[in-house]
Amino acid sequence: MDVEIIELGPDRLPEVVDLCRRALDLPEDAAEAPAIVATLADRAAADRTVLRLGAVRGGALVGVLVGSLSAQDPRLGHVDLLAVAPEEHRQGIGGGLLAGAEARLAALGAAELLLAGNPPQYAWPGIDVRYTPAVCAALRLGYRQDRTAWNMTADLSEGSAALRSTEAAEQRLAGRGVTVRRAEAADLPALAGFARATFGGAWDGELAGSVGRPDAGAHLAERDGEILGFAAYGSSRPSWFGPMGTAPAAEGSGIGGVLLRRCLRDQAVAGVEAAQIGWVGPVPFYSGAAGARIERVFFLYRKALNGQK
Repeated sequence: MDVEIIELGPDRLPEVVDLCRRALDLPEDAAEAPAIVATLADRAAADRTVLRLGAVRGGALVGVLVGSLSAQDPRLGHVDLLAVAPEEHRQGIGGGLLAGAEARLAALGAAELLLAGNPPQYAWPGIDVRYTPAVCAALRLGYRQDRTAWNMTADLSEGSAALRSTEAAEQRLAGRGVTVRRAEAADLPALAGFARATFGGAWDGELAGSVGRPDAGAHLAERDGEILGFAAYGSSRPSWFGPMGTAPAAEGSGIGGVLLRRCLRDQAVAGVEAAQIGWVGPVPFYSGAAGARIERVFFLYRKALNGQK
């Protein structure tokens, strides 16, 4: 292979964006290449160790890999992004980038490498099954599939179920003393505390990436100053919705559907035509509340490094 694997500095991120625009097959991924690269290769570095590798030939970038260590468990390394120029497929470039990531992340203490999203900054749960060459490469290089995840898509065109009015539902909630409103930066500590106490500590970073950021936001429901639920969008990508959560005592009240559709309405106003509800759990809820459908399916892979079991 006549390419060199090098570590990329921040000055080369515009080249990474250009490469991803060409290399990411799915239109929704290619269109959001600037946001994806900014999230994975730049913003994520504030909270975790980030690795940026490039495959170059004659100085030209022909492949890129962004990897990271888990902030929760630094024994876990992640491949967050892998892209190879279309004209360079089947030249061993992807395998060379993966080998470089394995060696470097192992040297940083990783015992396993996951081809899976590293929350809170991630662009995909794993490998979209439609990226078939990537699936084949993972298996060929010794990775084993250990999970499957899926996204749901909510149509945001005019008249869609996802954009039906929340006014009547909000009036009913107001009659029970529940206020629904947009979250502001001053709400972030209380939101993070509610999320940790109710659902564990996984969503703090995504909330911080949503509240007050361009192309992102959140809504909350409260009663007498007590948070009952929240929904957020845009933390990693403008078109992605989540996370959201409702207090167990408020389940079945209609709060979740209102918060969901308020966020989706924001995204539609911003020009998003279809929202991706990432790494979905309650499929029936999203189907009923927003007419969402399962469309993207992802395989998640892992591999022990340095011969570890």
